[in-house]
Amino acid sequence: MTTRDRLLAMLVAMVWGLNFLAIHATLGHFPPLFAGMLRFLVIAIPTILFIPRPKVKARWLIGYGLGFGTGQFAFLFIALDNGMPTGLASLVLQASAPFTVLLGAFFLRERLTPRQLAGILAAVAGMIVIAWHRAEAAALLPVLLTLLGAFSWAIGNICSRQARPENPLHLTLWMSVVPPIPMFALSLIFEGPRAQWESLATIGTANGWIGVGGLAYVVAIGTVFGAGIWTTLMRRNPANIVAPFSLLVPVVGMSASFLLLGERPALVEILAGVVVVGGVLVGSLPPRSSRGSAPDRPSLETLGARPLR
Repeated sequence: MTTRDRLLAMLVAMVWGLNFLAIHATLGHFPPLFAGMLRFLVIAIPTILFIPRPKVKARWLIGYGLGFGTGQFAFLFIALDNGMPTGLASLVLQASAPFTVLLGAFFLRERLTPRQLAGILAAVAGMIVIAWHRAEAAALLPVLLTLLGAFSWAIGNICSRQARPENPLHLTLWMSVVPPIPMFALSLIFEGPRAQWESLATIGTANGWIGVGGLAYVVAIGTVFGAGIWTTLMRRNPANIVAPFSLLVPVVGMSASFLLLGERPALVEILAGVVVVGGVLVGSLPPRSSRGSAPDRPSLETLGARPLR
């Protein structure tokens, strides 16, 4: 991996870490489910018009969109709207990595090595400590919702793996076509048309412009720019070398939330977070025999280590 590619990988990690602050700004104005619908609709329209549809089976494209797009962001946005700390969310969402490995072992008969199992158990232990600490403060629900978002992301990873696209970026963009309709329907049911209309009618206010700015960052910088660079790095470098850079995302997310939002996680949460990140790193590395090889596609294990986009 060249020095330029290492710098690009660190840049993407920084971009995706700051993505959580942009989501925080977006949810300060838009209802969470409606915000999720807008986030994907803005990408879906130009994708349908200008990007060729990837030659993959429809069920895997839809499954990827429902898992990675609809489920992940619906649960995550609702969790953040209900008090989940922004920095902590960037950490807990890393649970998608061990979830992906476990689902792959169960559904795809992917071999689970003892080292991967140890990493998964360490990550799960760290998550349990965080959930236990939050439960003492009567804030368990947002953590559970974030974990459901991570599990949904893992389901999306499995579908993405099965799709086997020739161009992963095209699949990522076309995945955005799936979530707008189900997220709009969920928003109508749980948030109501009045909340939707009020968020649109007040876009011209100061708070509205902040929300639009956050949404623009998530779409243009977090998704198009970040995913574009990440996909390029994955195509020209071994996946097991690129994927660990994603573990910088919660470091950036928690640091930025501390500096800009004044979030101060408890010491036990920081220590548990270190265990989680370490477990994800150990559990997502491929078997030793495959290290140093350059696979055409990211392995199942490293798919789970991809950060929020």
